[in-house]
Amino acid sequence: MALTRIASILRDGQPGTSLITKGWVRTRRDSKNGFSFIELNDGSCLKNLQIVVENTVPGYETSIKDVTTGASVAIEGILKDSPGKGQRIELHASSLTVLGVADATTYPLQKKGHSMEFLREIAHLRPRTNTFSA
Repeated sequence: MALTRIASILRDGQPGTSLITKGWVRTRRDSKNGFSFIELNDGSCLKNLQIVVENTVPGYETSIKDVTTGASVAIEGILKDSPGKGQRIELHASSLTVLGVADATTYPLQKKGHSMEFLREIAHLRPRTNTFSA
């Protein structure tokens, strides 16, 4: 199965399609009902793709701890219509692979906006911000 860019998924993605995508985690929210939401961005567009990872995914308990803001992941799953507001489609993961971890205590980027002065100090990470990406 070929790698699919997030811009292509958001533009042309159809429910029921199986695909693989990779990117950097913008945010992760855990639910009490046994699943997590991941906002994923690969730099192909400004919008993020919502990933739903249920605790039944193999390796969920061990790998979800490493899924923090800035971590790089590969996700395989099936596209489904999103019942929530804000997105038309979401990816329900059948496989989650953490490619690179980002220490949450030292990774300088957060979901909030950053000043240009701050971004000048971390030039190597500027492409991961909305200001400089895509």
